[in-house]
Amino acid sequence: MRFSAATTAGRFLPQRLALRVGPLLDRIDAVLFTADERGEAGRMSVIAFSIRIVSAVIAFISQVLMARWMGSFEYGIFVLVWVTMVIVGNLACLGFHTSVIRFIPEYRERGMMDELRGIVVASRLFVLIASTLIAGLGALGVWLAAPWLENYYVIPFILGIICLPMIALSDLLQGQARANSWALFALSPTYLVRPVLILLFMALMLWAGYAPDARTAIFASIAATYVTTLAQLIGVTHRMERQIPAGPMTVHFAQWFIVSLPIFLVESFFFLLTNADVLMVGAYMDPNDVAIYFATVKTLALVHFVYFAVKAGVAQRYAQFTHGEPEKLAAFARETVSWTFWPSLFMAVLVLVLGKPMLVLFGPEFTSGYPLLFLLVFGVVARAAVGPCESLLTMSGNQNICAAVYAMTLAFNIGLNVVLIPLFGLWGAAMATAFAMIFEASALSFTVWRKLGIVMAIFVPAKGAA
Repeated sequence: MRFSAATTAGRFLPQRLALRVGPLLDRIDAVLFTADERGEAGRMSVIAFSIRIVSAVIAFISQVLMARWMGSFEYGIFVLVWVTMVIVGNLACLGFHTSVIRFIPEYRERGMMDELRGIVVASRLFVLIASTLIAGLGALGVWLAAPWLENYYVIPFILGIICLPMIALSDLLQGQARANSWALFALSPTYLVRPVLILLFMALMLWAGYAPDARTAIFASIAATYVTTLAQLIGVTHRMERQIPAGPMTVHFAQWFIVSLPIFLVESFFFLLTNADVLMVGAYMDPNDVAIYFATVKTLALVHFVYFAVKAGVAQRYAQFTHGEPEKLAAFARETVSWTFWPSLFMAVLVLVLGKPMLVLFGPEFTSGYPLLFLLVFGVVARAAVGPCESLLTMSGNQNICAAVYAMTLAFNIGLNVVLIPLFGLWGAAMATAFAMIFEASALSFTVWRKLGIVMAIFVPAKGAA
């Protein structure tokens, strides 16, 4: 007999109370047990949401310990190097980590097993080769630019580049797992296992007598990244082999690349936009300021993870609904806006209440970033208020215009940073980020309405933009 929250409540709660909570429990049952696309997407979002909660806690604790162990200066160096590596590693996939979410379900549903086997293998080989070449060029670039870089950045950046191929492969494997709705395989390695291993390896190296500096932290990150990604590769491969029968492969690389390239631009602009403030602070200010700003942004991750959890759960469902089901797509898209906004608003209030004591944990000097939270939170909530618009555009074949929107937003953000950081320091970076997020949310919501006729805005009725 299947468990039902509504039935259980009817048995153990007073009748009047059971009637009041019944509709809510029915919705919970629908998410947990319904076998249709909506239920599967809801379950993946719930799993992704849960992983993001645990991940945010792990990331916060690990960053606090890193800052305490290294001090703000060395921690700032490590932060700038690691953020750069994560960005470049993600971009080194050249869009394949997202395009596989579109192609794998399509090939599976249409019985195109040869193409399915082809894209699984070819995407892995391509990402490994491309990321290795980018890593080599990056190392050469750092070496040539060494006379113009601060000397305390040169060695850490060269060491960090060693992580690039494994970061890129991990992102691709995450996409392949998401395409199969394997939320745990998709998100656990990057958001749970890797940060725990970085912290563990760092603690072991400090215990062994290594200096508590950025180089030691990067060595720990290299070890954790390789262990996590290779284990993820074995796990995802084993599970795919059980579902995909052995046979010949058909490779349509040109087609995949043509689709992936605009997605690469979208992902590039989005990822750079998400992290541009940290990079720009690193370009204009010293590592201590980078550390304070990053700690403040990390505190806001408790709000961000809601948006990314929903995005992780709904992308493949958007792709399925785009094939001749416009009414289902519109209804589902509108529902996902509520999934992002209300939890994000709640978490935003919680972060503002608890932000200062949370920053104190990093060190007394980090509390200077607390006032920035009140400005930054506006941008995060604005993004949540329109839902995962970029996923909807990408999965519906509108990736080109989505890329254009992100290009404009990124240019707007960088321009604001260039003007405002020299004038207002960290406040300038926060203003640039908040304004850019509000612009991004407005532009994406408008684009979805113009291209698909779907209103993606929490307080605007479905027909309100017509």
